[in-house]
Amino acid sequence: MGIPPDGGDTDRSSRNRLNERMAPLFSGDTLFDRIARAVCRAGCLPRKELYEAWEVARRVHRRFRGGRMVDLASGHGLAAQILLILDRELREAVAVDRRIPESAARLAKELESEWPALQGRVTFREMELQELPLSHDDLVVSVHACGGLTDLVLERAVAARCRVAVLPCCHDVKNADDGGLNGWLDGPLAVDVTRAAYLRSHGYRVYTQTIPGDITPKNRLLLGEPMPPSSPRPSP
Repeated sequence: MGIPPDGGDTDRSSRNRLNERMAPLFSGDTLFDRIARAVCRAGCLPRKELYEAWEVARRVHRRFRGGRMVDLASGHGLAAQILLILDRELREAVAVDRRIPESAARLAKELESEWPALQGRVTFREMELQELPLSHDDLVVSVHACGGLTDLVLERAVAARCRVAVLPCCHDVKNADDGGLNGWLDGPLAVDVTRAAYLRSHGYRVYTQTIPGDITPKNRLLLGEPMPPSSPRPSP
């Protein structure tokens, strides 16, 4: 599943909302095209968010399988639903945000019309991100949780000893921990490197990737999984 073409309009970073008129741009038979057409029918998501969710979900799927998927700062919960489509081993998904958009139900309905197996497996919870209990077999994902919310997601995953994947954005370089690296690295990069070091210092195996930069310049994907107790802890 490579980077899909997008018809005549190649601006994958566009914040314009996809709608039914744009469905012919995704006329292929690929899984991505089917998901994109459902998003177009729902008419509630910018093109950029479709590509972000797709690129994050497929990279997470390559690394982690099974358990319960928890989408923190979920918005419409598209990343959660794509992961359920990709991974039949996932039991369910919980999409959590301080405010769930009213149109999230419309998007879920369109996706369920294509993938009936999604019915009853996605739950939307409107609450603070720290309120949902987590367990060790959860897979916690957060796509562009702004500023310090990314750190909250990482802290919650570490406390539960569960797998985690974050695509940070809106770095608060004045208040975030940059590990003292801002003399060598630009502020946002120093913050993200320090986040990776945080996971390693808590016994996590860390994987660093990027999604395509033409979708978003905030494209660093940080993944971590707790190492077994018998494994040697990585050096700080």
